[in-house]
Amino acid sequence: MIEEFMEEEVLVQEDRVWQGNGWTARVIKNEDDDGWAVAMIKDGEAEPALVGPWTMGRDKKNPKPLDVNAFNTLVKTASEVIRRHEQQLHAQLHKSVRVHTVGAAYVTVNLDITADEDDPYATLTAFDPFGEELAQVRVAPNFRLSVASATAWMESGYRKPSA
Repeated sequence: MIEEFMEEEVLVQEDRVWQGNGWTARVIKNEDDDGWAVAMIKDGEAEPALVGPWTMGRDKKNPKPLDVNAFNTLVKTASEVIRRHEQQLHAQLHKSVRVHTVGAAYVTVNLDITADEDDPYATLTAFDPFGEELAQVRVAPNFRLSVASATAWMESGYRKPSA
């Protein structure tokens, strides 16, 4: 019987490099001055999610060593930066307005932008108050969604807007 051994990933946890929880913290020389910086890199990513100043050690020359508490704080901060970036990107690519109609009902109109490098586009979708889709058309990615543009689209019988 042949046994297979899986190699466990060995995490580095040293003064200037600390790994864990899907992240690597790397203390680097600050290019702008005599100080130090720390770069937080999410596993699998090429660029750091966060680069910030790092504390000098007692000798005022070398950086303070990384430790588990500092690393955990850095992971929390870097994760928050990524979360905010994702929220901002979502807000840029997904917009929604509510248009009131006769009888105090309303229609929700969403604009969802697909930021494809080769063929960017947006999708305009109308929903009734119960979430049922009323209409959907493909529009230019720079379509400006507003109550006025949504109302005009609805009044046209949900025909594709001209611009």
